[in-house]
Amino acid sequence: MTTPGAASLARAPAALPPSKRWKLSNVGLYAAIVAISAFLLFPIYVLFLLAFVPDKYTIFAARPALVPPSLTLVNLQVGLTSAGSPFLPSMYFSLEIAFMVGAIAILFGIPTAYGLSRLSSRLAYGLTTVMFIVNMLPSITIAIPITVPFIKAGLYGSAISIALTQELLALPVTVFLLVGAFQGLPRDLENQARVDGAGRFQAIFGNLVPLVRPAIVASFLLAWMLSWDESTFALILSNFSNQPLAVQIFNSVTGRGNPVLAVAFSFVATVPVIILVVILQKFLKGEDLAVGVRG
Repeated sequence: MTTPGAASLARAPAALPPSKRWKLSNVGLYAAIVAISAFLLFPIYVLFLLAFVPDKYTIFAARPALVPPSLTLVNLQVGLTSAGSPFLPSMYFSLEIAFMVGAIAILFGIPTAYGLSRLSSRLAYGLTTVMFIVNMLPSITIAIPITVPFIKAGLYGSAISIALTQELLALPVTVFLLVGAFQGLPRDLENQARVDGAGRFQAIFGNLVPLVRPAIVASFLLAWMLSWDESTFALILSNFSNQPLAVQIFNSVTGRGNPVLAVAFSFVATVPVIILVVILQKFLKGEDLAVGVRG
């Protein structure tokens, strides 16, 4: 004779083994990863279609096809080889500005971050936060008044004027990253170098800077990408003869050029970023950015 409790236990479904439950939870995780990846990559896929599919199936189609019926290189060929095409010179101009912004950010960011790292953490991050005030303001309110000195100096429309203006946005980010990197290093490293006869400059750049190299590379990459993507300062400080790629694409899409070529070069504009990230990816690891001292 069985008791009611024993009967209910007999009817209860058997619990899944831990390995089975783990596999079921992984299915949901992988599904979420696929869904998020598809959502993030879809705009790039649309750019690919607009760049490599004939425009009669995309821009000029009543119902643009998501599956390419055919592929073509005409859009890029016209933009690259046609006489008077502005996109290739604009890309070179943008590359010049972006590398200039990254170099200036590192040049001034390292000594600034080192000095802040020697202050108390509260004071250092308070001063770093003050630097971000420029990032909190609308770019248009800064770009218009800052244009006047460049016009008076004869630098309006030059790469250095755009780079220095974009540095207002890039330098605070660089300093913020490097302050944390320098604070992660024991002060005994610098003190020991000074005891061994090294000057302050040698102790910083010979002993400390090599240890924060991953953070420096990450800072350079972020400053570079910020400049490559920035358009407000570039639009106001560029003239008709020298225009960064983002400005050239904007002008073409808004009716002052060929929108098909502009969209094609929007896809091309992602290529330098991908190349730079692939080259520098070995420095972009969490354990490296923590700047721990390995024995």
